[in-house]
Parts: sequence; structure tokens; C-alpha cells
Amino acid sequence: MWDKTKPLALAGDHAGYELKSFLVKVLTSENYNLVDLGPNSTESVDYPDFAHKLGKAVNDGVYSRGIAICGSGNGVNMVVNKYPGVRGALCWNSEQAELTRRHNDANILSLPGRFIDFDDAIKAVKLFLNTDFEGGRHQLRVEKISHLL
Repeated sequence: MWDKTKPLALAGDHAGYELKSFLVKVLTSENYNLVDLGPNSTESVDYPDFAHKLGKAVNDGVYSRGIAICGSGNGVNMVVNKYPGVRGALCWNSEQAELTRRHNDANILSLPGRFIDFDDAIKAVKLFLNTDFEGGRHQLRVEKISHLL
């Protein structure tokens, strides 16, 4: 179970702004400790500027988990996964969010702002936050993620 007092960072771009705003509203009303890394409007921005902030902060241990949102979810996910300590997962539904925590120990959830409805997104976020990593047979696989050949 996620400790709501721990800071949870969110970042995205203009295409993810409305979904991010919705998540901030719901999670704040449920007393989650959120850090919004931007952007703060639907004005066009470059998603790497915000995704790098999130990826670096999770990589450096400033935040243990984060949520990244852009139009397709792909761009922000590509950026955050440049950091060796990040395991970003692009999820389109709650089942994926649960499995990526359980089997992959994902620490950033990337959401496709243009392709997921708000109800499915909040379900995915809550499963992402409240599902533990199983470890066991998955541990070695997760360790191999950052080992390049």
C-alpha cells in the first residue's frame, strides 16, 4: 500500500495536461502528497523538458515513483527510460498497471492522455501505487533490465 505522505511526482506535456489535472484533483482530495513538475496549461510544450525532470528525480531517489503523461504516452516513456534507475511502463489500462508493478517493479507509470478515459486512468494509477513487486522469479529479470550487452 502506497504511503500517501510520500511525495509522488507527475509530469507531462500539453496533451497530457487535462488528464494530469484530473489526477491531481482526485489524488489531492484523497490526501496524496503530490509534486506537479508541469506543465501548467495546454499551451504547446516539448515533453522531454518535463519528462527529463521526472526521470532524473526518480533515478536520483528524490521520488520513489512518478506518473508521466503525454498524448500517446510513448514520448514521455522513452525519455524517462533513458535513466538507468527508471523502469517506466506505458499502460493503457489498470491490468497493465498492476502487472507492471507486480512483475517489472515499474517506478514510473506513463499514461496516454489522448487514449485513456479518466476513470480508467485513476484506476490504473491506484493499482500502480498499491501493488507490490512480487520479487522471486521476477527479481533477476528486473536486474537484467539495466545490464546492456
